[in-house]
Amino acid sequence: MKIYISSDHAGFELKKFLKEALTGLDYEVVDNGPDTYSSDDDYPDYISITADLVSKEKESFGIVIGGSGQGEAICANRYKGVQAIVCYGLVHSLGELDVSGSKSTGDGFDIIRLGRMHNNANILSLGSRFVSKEDALNAVQIFLNTKFSEEERHVRRILKIDNQNKNG
Repeated sequence: MKIYISSDHAGFELKKFLKEALTGLDYEVVDNGPDTYSSDDDYPDYISITADLVSKEKESFGIVIGGSGQGEAICANRYKGVQAIVCYGLVHSLGELDVSGSKSTGDGFDIIRLGRMHNNANILSLGSRFVSKEDALNAVQIFLNTKFSEEERHVRRILKIDNQNKNG
């Protein structure tokens, strides 16, 4: 499984940690930068590389990291075929997870599982100022190991998103 990873200055240390951890778990990790820390860098310069590659390589995944993860997800979601979701760390459900009545696992990562199962997310955006290294690694592993449900209603919704008229 090929994983593209990129960050800005705020996510630089977490990117290094995740790259090493994932490589140690036998994932093929491609680092799209930055190679060195610079507080003046701009996340679109690096996130766009990862998003472009994931949009072209349908079996690949991306991990993008910034201070909040929001701008990174917005940037990635501009690419056709990319479904980026944001993770801040543990989030606990207030009730049922979906219309079928699925219950929470209680581990705080259900939102990551739902992003994969219901939305076929292929990029995980991490807010480095909100998530610990350990929770980030757990989120990434859950993200990579959760399969898309391929239920008709979810496929239909993704196709509707893909077929929207997008400016630019």
